Amino acid sequence: MLKQIEGSHAVAEAVALCRPEVICAYPITPQTHIVEDLGFLVKSGKLSGCEFINVESEFAALSVAIGSSAAGARTYTATASQGILFMAEAVYNASGLGLPIVMTVGNRAIGAPINIWNDQSDSMSMRDAGWLQLFVESNQQAIDVHIQAFRIAEALSLPVMVCMDGFILTHAYERVDIPDQKQVDKFLPSFEPRQVLDPANPKSIGAMVGPEAFTEVRYLEHHKQMQALELIPQVAKEFKAIFGRDSGGLISEYRLDDAETIVVTLGSVIGTMQEVIDRMREDGVAIGALTLRSFRPFPAAALRSALGKAKRVVVFEKCLAVGLGGIVSNNVRMALSELSTPVYSVIGGLGGRPITQASLHRLFTEATQDRLEDLHFLDLNKDIVKRELEREASMRRSGSIAENILSDIGIVDAANTI
Repeated sequence: MLKQIEGSHAVAEAVALCRPEVICAYPITPQTHIVEDLGFLVKSGKLSGCEFINVESEFAALSVAIGSSAAGARTYTATASQGILFMAEAVYNASGLGLPIVMTVGNRAIGAPINIWNDQSDSMSMRDAGWLQLFVESNQQAIDVHIQAFRIAEALSLPVMVCMDGFILTHAYERVDIPDQKQVDKFLPSFEPRQVLDPANPKSIGAMVGPEAFTEVRYLEHHKQMQALELIPQVAKEFKAIFGRDSGGLISEYRLDDAETIVVTLGSVIGTMQEVIDRMREDGVAIGALTLRSFRPFPAAALRSALGKAKRVVVFEKCLAVGLGGIVSNNVRMALSELSTPVYSVIGGLGGRPITQASLHRLFTEATQDRLEDLHFLDLNKDIVKRELEREASMRRSGSIAENILSDIGIVDAANTI
């Protein structure tokens, strides 16, 4: 059914179609509308057979999800930003216990300084926590990948994060195709847990594991992620056969056939990039793009195959590993370590800074001419940076960087801010 609908509400409808039995939630911008709408669907009876549990924190939300999943219930939750940090211990517990929880992450910057806008720092902070991480480019994909996520999680008995750019997708109204219940039921079977707490056969979970077995436990967790490299594209293929759409999978390619310069990215920014690439193609520039739809597991072999003939690779990411540079680019370099292809790392869109077509066109033009430094910050205001460095060099009590910069650009009067 075609609907003009907000991204968050579309995700809520998709999750409801998957017939979850427990939804545990604590609201945090920008995922609030998702769980709010699911709460309404449960209360109104439109989503039956489901218990909606209000909790007192994000840590509690995932802790309840762990308990309900361990008891054999199909379980869903959502979070963002500081929320995923608050539940960090439980994030590791869920994957370590092999529980097939599906969680939406409405990608948002992590403070301090506080920022409620989009980048992908929150998901990246948990990239090695043992969850599968699937990134979506549009609200249609957000619908489709959530449905696939339950299938993948339950087949492997591993938790899955579906990562969608906060506000850019969660709060955007656009036309999407909401599947009907019969289609989803045909694609997603009833939940048959691989492990379950049963009073008739009592067993503990999360037992103490010492040096004699911990390596093997971790290896098997890794082995499941490697299995996901085969399962994710297989599930996407089956989804396409039923729903008629190419959503999910490990990667997507755009105009790569003869591309000498290939941009690698993930998330919604690919839409803007495609428009820039099309214009540059009209000018005779051999450029294309590759979007990572799965970040964990990392599709290294698929990347090598797709990027093997490129003269250069530009990795564009909305996250910064302070003291290192690009997180995604570091993974891409590892995947291409056997090749001599130069890989440029570009950081952009931090804290919701607009990523414009003009800026991308300049960036890609410099890249095609090999004029980029290894680590490049898109639209960095070097004058502001220079002013703050000079301030720190000239006075001991130079103050807070964030407040100083806001004062310099006229947003606040730092001297009068308490």
